[in-house]
Amino acid sequence: MMGLLVFKEKLKQLYGKYNRYMIPAVKFLLGASSFFLISSNVGFMARLKNPLVPVVMGLVAAVVPCGVTAFFAGCFLIAHVSQVSLEAALIIAVFMLVVMMLYYGFRPGDGYLLLLTPMMFFLRVPYVIPLFVGLSGSLVSIVPVSCGVCIYYIMMYLKQNAGVLAGSSMSEMAERFIVIVQSLFGNQLMWVMAAAFAAGVLVVFLIRNLSVDYSWSIAIIAGVITQLVVIFIGDFYFNLPVAIGPMILGILVSVVLALVYQFFVFAVDYTRTEYLQYQDDDYYYYVKAVPKITVSQPDVKVHRISSRKSSRHEKSN
Repeated sequence: MMGLLVFKEKLKQLYGKYNRYMIPAVKFLLGASSFFLISSNVGFMARLKNPLVPVVMGLVAAVVPCGVTAFFAGCFLIAHVSQVSLEAALIIAVFMLVVMMLYYGFRPGDGYLLLLTPMMFFLRVPYVIPLFVGLSGSLVSIVPVSCGVCIYYIMMYLKQNAGVLAGSSMSEMAERFIVIVQSLFGNQLMWVMAAAFAAGVLVVFLIRNLSVDYSWSIAIIAGVITQLVVIFIGDFYFNLPVAIGPMILGILVSVVLALVYQFFVFAVDYTRTEYLQYQDDDYYYYVKAVPKITVSQPDVKVHRISSRKSSRHEKSN
């Protein structure tokens, strides 16, 4: 444990020293990965499938806010979809417009969740998003998380039905429009997952703010259980195509990641908890103070012994 705490302090010092370079690097990776995933899954336009496009857009993402990157990613997705179905592109454009209105109206600082949530789905660990957001975000963050879930399932629908969308004639435009809307927004699995993530964020947020010992650890476990309960209820009522094995594995990995995040962000020593009481003219105040676990880096000094001095010492003896 002491070694991990020392490692944590070194990381904090490293971040404090190089954060002006680390933050753009992380934004670059997030942006480049997002555009690469869009191209690899719904890359219908040949010109935009150039491998240099994600790199260039990643460079742009490194210097602009995450909300702007999410907007560019939405335009990128619409450009690809327009190659196979103008109706689908129009529907996605309307959906993106609603997402942007919700984004700027509620919590603009959470734009990265619109990119990170679909990415975690592709990495098979999406259940970590409600845990991270509940631990460090706010209840308003439920909006971009839920929108991120919808974006992933929209991309999967387009990937699986590209041939059908491209094969219909223009005379069937009205019928195609209705079918696409019903297929996209009638996806019961999408809404169940969005509900599970929203419930997970809510439970984690409420429990981690309680004045109880180990509230963050309890919140992580409760958030995972909440997600499982909502998914199983949805599976029971709608007979959803949920793969139990990958889901359990993804949840276990998500719990491990959340506990690692807790260690680096909220490591406290409950054995040294103090309860304070004071007052002013209007109120009595009861405060629970829990100290953080901090250690100083060991100052290791290496003393070099000269070989000449040691040889002289041996001769004198």
